[in-house]
Amino acid sequence: MHIHRLEKIWLGIGIAMLAIFLIVLGTMAFSMGMAPPSEHHHTIDPDKVSETAPFDKPGLTQTGDKRYEAVMVAYAFGYDPAEKMEVAAGSTVDFMVTSSDVVHGFSIVGTNVNMMIEPGEISHISYTFDKPGEYLLLCNEYCGTGHEYMATTIVVKQEARG
Repeated sequence: MHIHRLEKIWLGIGIAMLAIFLIVLGTMAFSMGMAPPSEHHHTIDPDKVSETAPFDKPGLTQTGDKRYEAVMVAYAFGYDPAEKMEVAAGSTVDFMVTSSDVVHGFSIVGTNVNMMIEPGEISHISYTFDKPGEYLLLCNEYCGTGHEYMATTIVVKQEARG
């Protein structure tokens, strides 16, 4: 196969520009100390989730004015706590979730909350519930034969004005 001299030149220019771009990008990322996000990267032993604080007592606790922390454990076909969690409208909930068995999903229908929950990995996400109503929290990652039953509810109540 014969490649024309001008085609070889342009091919060489294109490859050189790509190499220069990658070198500059890599150098800048390294010099600025950029790395994959690891701010909230924590792990625990997935076999000891029920013995490790705060997952030994999962639930919803109020941490401030209109601020809550929801500690949850995803397990085969359910979430702990399984009962409805109630917060006031305008509240921010900081979710801290892990799995004790397999990979699960964590999605709140009607919001942009969507995480993958891996065994032993502690996942964090915060969301402010502005509108009153019931929000379905479900697993969106197939986890076995009872996957469709894996759900719980967050109830957002309108504050009484008085």
